[in-house]
Amino acid sequence: MSDTNATATESTTDGSRRRQRLRRLGETLASQAKTVWRSKMAVFGICLILAFTLMAVTAPFIAPYEPNERQYADDGSWKTMESPSAEHPLGTTDDGYDVLSQLIWGSQIAMFVGYLGAFMVAVIGTGAGVVAGYYGGLVDEGVMRFVDILYGLPFIPFVIVIATIFGASVWNVIFGIALLYWLTTARVVRSEVLSIKERPYIEAAKAAGASNLRIMRVHIVPNVLPLSALYAAIAVGYSITAQASIAFLGFSDPTVPSWGVMLQRVFNQQGLDAWWWFLPPGISITLVVLGAYLAGRGYDEIVNPQLQQ
Repeated sequence: MSDTNATATESTTDGSRRRQRLRRLGETLASQAKTVWRSKMAVFGICLILAFTLMAVTAPFIAPYEPNERQYADDGSWKTMESPSAEHPLGTTDDGYDVLSQLIWGSQIAMFVGYLGAFMVAVIGTGAGVVAGYYGGLVDEGVMRFVDILYGLPFIPFVIVIATIFGASVWNVIFGIALLYWLTTARVVRSEVLSIKERPYIEAAKAAGASNLRIMRVHIVPNVLPLSALYAAIAVGYSITAQASIAFLGFSDPTVPSWGVMLQRVFNQQGLDAWWWFLPPGISITLVVLGAYLAGRGYDEIVNPQLQQ
């Protein structure tokens, strides 16, 4: 009977701890949301990103045609290089494809890479920075020397080599982002953790018998989340620009519709006279990157008021 009561007590305690962690996480997220809402710059940037996210999610429903669905005239010929019209608001390409449809479908891969890149930058960079800063010593030295080595690898040539070995694919870009884009985040988070771990409440947690894992999870990670969120927002723009650059250079899958592939096609066909073909993807990349920058910058100005001076 006593064993049953002890088991029930432990289960209740575990459930209570989980609820407390979830409540703290919810309070942290709510606090960060209120912080972002105080910055008009950040709100405008987030609205830009959300607009393109909505475009990507609803692409199958709002795109007039499939990305590689050729358009034919009444006489059976291709509708090549047609300027914008009611039927094709952004005109057509040299192969008779609808530009608006390609633009909408291309937003899917852009936002996928952007969000996945931001997630990896936040998770890998924060994890490496917290571990290095908290443990210090040989662990810190090893992580930071590894970061220094990776800093010596240029992103685009690295992805080109990967594409040459394994073939053109969007996953080459994602692998490059996972390996090389978290480095700055790790360094900044590490510096913050070096300061946090010297504070009295960390010493009190150690004296109370809290494990290192618990201290990092409960007391350190919540305090570096603002930095992680900042660099994650910036990483959205970096990741989308990286994917477009690799696609423009021809080292991405040409069958996957993307803004970089659209620009590459314009360049290869010398279609600079067709403004309706190259301006939409170029403007879209610019707006998403601008949105990511404004979101990060606006948030940073609220967290660090001295930046406003």
